[in-house]
Amino acid sequence: MTRAELLASAARLRAPSPEAATEYESKALHMAEEINRIMDLRPDVKRLVGEDNLEMMHDNHRNHARFIASLLQAYNPEVLVDTVIWVFRAYLAHGFSLTYWPAQLDTWVDLFNRELTEKTRMEVYPFYHWMIINQAHFVALAAKCIEGAKTEPHH
Repeated sequence: MTRAELLASAARLRAPSPEAATEYESKALHMAEEINRIMDLRPDVKRLVGEDNLEMMHDNHRNHARFIASLLQAYNPEVLVDTVIWVFRAYLAHGFSLTYWPAQLDTWVDLFNRELTEKTRMEVYPFYHWMIINQAHFVALAAKCIEGAKTEPHH
């Protein structure tokens, strides 16, 4: 799938209501800390993120929460697509495994069942579902960016 095709699919996502966006934002950093706690307890966490990347993972979860909170306030499909491609490229380059993303995103979704009202959950979940089902495409596009950077001439 191309970036343009991802943009088209992201454009079909419906921006959440202001109430749902506000609820997510009000709980975002608490949820990020809960994600950190849950992920830290996984016996495979160092295999998922690399031996020395636990603090980077923690930062990623906090940044993810802030980014999604901001995105839900003013939804922009291009910002979503380009940011997710950048995140995959950056974290893969730092040694995160491909299996980190399904583990992380599934944990966010599980947490929503405990932390968000049903209305907010139903409005926010499509964004996570979209990220989950498009992971392979993000990996492929991130890999193309990494390869392109390796083959560009240096000045």
